[in-house]
Amino acid sequence: MSISTTTTTPLFCFNHYFTRERELSIHRSRPKPFSLTSASTLTLFNSNNNNNCNYSFASCKPHKFHTPKFEAFATNTDTLESIQSSDVSFDQTFPINRTELVEGKIFVRLDQGKDLGNWELTVGCNLPGKWILHWGVSRVDDVGSEWDQPPRDMIPPGSIPIKDYAIETPMKKSLSSAEGDILHEVKIDLKPNNDISAINFVLKDEETGAWYQHKGRDFKVPLVNYLKEDANIIGPKKGFSLWPGALGQISNILLKSEATHDKDQDDNSGSINTKVENSQLEGFYVDLSITKEVIVENSISVSIRKCSETAKNILYLETDIPGDILLHWGVCRDDLKWWEIPPAPHPPETIAFKDRALRTKLQSRDSGEGSSVQLSLGEEFSGFLFVLKLNDSTWINDMGDDFYIPLPSSGSIITGNREDQSEGVQKEVTEEAGQEESISAFTDEIINEIRHLVTDISSEKNRKTKSKEAQESILQEIEKLAAEAYSIFRSSVPSFSEETIAESEAAVESKTLLLPDLPPQISSGTGTGYEIVCQGFNWESHKSGRWYMELKEKAAELASFGFTVIWLPPPTESVSPEGYMPKDLYNLNSRYGTIDELKDVVKTLHEVGIKVLGDAVLNHRCAHFKNQSGIWNLFGGRLNWDDRAIVADDPHFQGRGNKSSGDNFHAAPNIDHSQDFVRKDLKEWLCWMREEIGYDGWRLDFVRGFWGGYVKDYLEASEPYFAVGEYWDSLSYTYGEMDHNQDAHRQRIVDWINATAGTAGAFDVTTKGILHSALERCEYWRLSDQKGKPPGVLGWWPSRAVTFIENHDTGSTQGHWRFPSGKEMQGYAYTLTHPGTPSVFYDHIFSHYKTEIATLISIRKRNKIHCRSTLKICKAERDVYAAIVDDKVAMKIGPGHFEPPSGSQRWSSALEGRDYKIWEAS
Repeated sequence: MSISTTTTTPLFCFNHYFTRERELSIHRSRPKPFSLTSASTLTLFNSNNNNNCNYSFASCKPHKFHTPKFEAFATNTDTLESIQSSDVSFDQTFPINRTELVEGKIFVRLDQGKDLGNWELTVGCNLPGKWILHWGVSRVDDVGSEWDQPPRDMIPPGSIPIKDYAIETPMKKSLSSAEGDILHEVKIDLKPNNDISAINFVLKDEETGAWYQHKGRDFKVPLVNYLKEDANIIGPKKGFSLWPGALGQISNILLKSEATHDKDQDDNSGSINTKVENSQLEGFYVDLSITKEVIVENSISVSIRKCSETAKNILYLETDIPGDILLHWGVCRDDLKWWEIPPAPHPPETIAFKDRALRTKLQSRDSGEGSSVQLSLGEEFSGFLFVLKLNDSTWINDMGDDFYIPLPSSGSIITGNREDQSEGVQKEVTEEAGQEESISAFTDEIINEIRHLVTDISSEKNRKTKSKEAQESILQEIEKLAAEAYSIFRSSVPSFSEETIAESEAAVESKTLLLPDLPPQISSGTGTGYEIVCQGFNWESHKSGRWYMELKEKAAELASFGFTVIWLPPPTESVSPEGYMPKDLYNLNSRYGTIDELKDVVKTLHEVGIKVLGDAVLNHRCAHFKNQSGIWNLFGGRLNWDDRAIVADDPHFQGRGNKSSGDNFHAAPNIDHSQDFVRKDLKEWLCWMREEIGYDGWRLDFVRGFWGGYVKDYLEASEPYFAVGEYWDSLSYTYGEMDHNQDAHRQRIVDWINATAGTAGAFDVTTKGILHSALERCEYWRLSDQKGKPPGVLGWWPSRAVTFIENHDTGSTQGHWRFPSGKEMQGYAYTLTHPGTPSVFYDHIFSHYKTEIATLISIRKRNKIHCRSTLKICKAERDVYAAIVDDKVAMKIGPGHFEPPSGSQRWSSALEGRDYKIWEAS
């Protein structure tokens, strides 16, 4: 989606152009880390801004959760073969990783150094983690509390500068003699006779990306400026202490160092000698309690045996998870897994939940650790379904589904979970958020309401006691309820799992390996798989009035770069000159040129071997006329729709359609794609654009606004060579600091691609955002997720990930989310060597980066890197990221060191630039 900055807006559109929810690349003079929960306790929060997820069941078929609060990975540990008891038919253990708060200490200590003229400040922490001290100094002439970098002789080895205002120093492990604990600490040497008035710091845990500070403020240790004459002293004039308000009133402070005063001071000398200066210093020691979430390994074990007397299945479930735990359970009769309550008897402390499931409190085991329960289940049932409720807000389930245990029928033996015999089963602990009603329960209620309304209108018609208006009102209510039911159904569609993607991708890769001579298989989601995209315009391109002709002149040069696809700007008549507020879709005379010039540039690009994408804005459309109430919601031109084409929940344009299937764009009427006539007209328009103009595919604008299933419908009708959607929403940040885990963000993009059935790719906004933080803050460890894969869409569904570092919205003159300045080539060294489909921004092609970009594209094509290429991450550390692609190309970005491993392959340098290097296998 593009955003206009024009101030003159026609009356029939919203009174200002919509400013999208966008990423902000914020770098403050001071960091904004996490706050304390109380005056005396430091708390470390998980940095993931996960949305609350509701556990749901019913009938009992729960939906898959998109954003689990915690994740763990379980290994199938079936032990049937070693079971000694012959009547045990099933035995399986599900390892569960959960988070638990542990307590520790932060230590701050000031001691006299080995050289009596110097002092040493020590900051430490005794909790496990990869701790970083983020610190800086204040100088005596500073106004306010701005940070600054300390002098070089104060900076410990291994430190990394953060722009010009701070230093980040890894905290090293040492053995605490007092506690016998492992302590992470940093020692900073303080020299006398300098102009430093205070040291500021916060702590950061690289494992979680979380920060520590106190009450929303930085730690501050004020330093006396040794009482030099005319010195501008900040803080107390005697000794060292912690400023009030920074650490507050803390006990166990001021372990005073021994110092002596020189009694022979000359009062008339006009100066203060060194002994007097040093005698004013006082040492101190302070520790503060902190808490941190750590992973705790637990398990759930389930075994089944046959009772010889009753022939029933005796199921035994136990877990070592502490606390009072509720087993929420039921049984099913077939593979549909519809929940039902088995007949009594039931275990003690069992209650029914809404006639759909049972809840049983697990009983403490004799050992005092963990709890268990035993159930008796009849042979008529085929499966046992359950989840665990730990507290009012936390459930444990199996990847968003219920745990399912198959029950043996008479004479059968089961060797573990028949649905999942593989290793690496992901468990999710999700937040219930106080809502236990399921999707099916909601839709059941809506269906019942519809039935009552239908019965009502039918009976009233028979008695002829209702007016036509009343009957129409009931019908409209039915329509609204149906739309609500559809909206609920759409939101409950399961997330597309990484495992499923991996399987489909592996099938394509194996086919390519087995039949390498076959021509590439073309799919609208991938093209040939070897595509390299050029965005052929920027935010200002419309101003020349002849952009198509300018682009035609560059066609041969673009082809020589190696681009296979070019994305052109929106071609339709538009309220905004950039084209993103379309009006008459069949009027292709725009600010970029006439329809004939458009046809001409497309023809020329085809002649040099480049496919052409049209920028299709399908989410919204500006109206031509007002209705009787003065609302602009009536359309003209060939597609002369009325207000039925506008969604009902867009408050500005009073549409009479159904509710939106996505997020509304408030600057123009949002189109209701659930209407048959709308979809028919849009499919005809896309096919007309393919035939009349010669477009080969589409870049789809603001696809957050409507369901991906509609996109699938449009693409199947227009049969594009390549299609990519712009699904752009905000990544997860905490106080301006990007969270390390962005799984929820990339899951939303992957879910949209899945809704299109993979017929379209999507711009990998997640990768762009993570590259921002990694490069700007020298945190290259961000470029590897918890499984050692790329952390964006690239790591989950590479063939559908269109990677980019800049476009007309984020860069150009708009600059809504500009890539870190001077680091653009590191970004291209990443995207142009990695799997996925890379896209290069027009402004970068015709800039001083031209030669380097051309060389990178040449390396990619020469080594036949494609959207499914194999990637091995070799390093993802603080100052360097390195990877090998297809065993043909090695790359590294960042100031740190990397050399490809020497072995059977010999590597030769292919390209080197500022903080990046590329090698090719000889």
